Amino acid sequence: MSVTITKEDPVAIITMDDGKANAINPAMLDALEGALDAAEADEAVGALILTGQPGKFSAGFDLKYFQSEGPEAAAALVNRGGALAHRLYGYPKPVIAAATGHAIAMGCFILQACDVRYCVAGDFRIGANETAINMVLPEFALELLHARIPPQRLTEAAVIARLYDPAGAKDVGYIDEVVAPEALMATAKETAKALAALPAKAYAGNKNAIRRDTLGAIADSLAG
Repeated sequence: MSVTITKEDPVAIITMDDGKANAINPAMLDALEGALDAAEADEAVGALILTGQPGKFSAGFDLKYFQSEGPEAAAALVNRGGALAHRLYGYPKPVIAAATGHAIAMGCFILQACDVRYCVAGDFRIGANETAINMVLPEFALELLHARIPPQRLTEAAVIARLYDPAGAKDVGYIDEVVAPEALMATAKETAKALAALPAKAYAGNKNAIRRDTLGAIADSLAG
């Protein structure tokens, strides 16, 4: 399976592991959506951790799928990726990213959709490389970048398409903290448990209120 979900009450841990680069394709999205459905429906789950296999969080959209399936299928996949990001950004329960390695393009946007973003220390790259691969950023990605990256850093991050090591990614705003490999999951679990202890209705309400404009803009772009 490309995605597994395990529970350590009150935390659900969703792990992406396709044995490769955790590329975002229909199969990966199906699995992620199913895991999110299960966690949202489980009243015992108070917070989520989203993680990957060692060395790889996600390399982004599956470019081989784009090439083999044609432009209509590619556009549909991007739209589904945007829907996933929208869901994560507005998810009623706390979502903590424990990035285990590279997080590029859609992998980076998944990070931006999480509430708290940890990344393991190491020789990894994080960022939006769309310019370098001759792509224009989709609207949902632009909205997330505007929401999470300081305005003075957007040109280097989104236009120049700079990829950062974990320390640089923290400096530019892609992640919140760099954590030693042996401490990554323990740190994420500690944070998840602390956030799960907050009043759930107030957490969800304030999250939606603070992010209303961004969530609305993403929803409009996906509907159009």
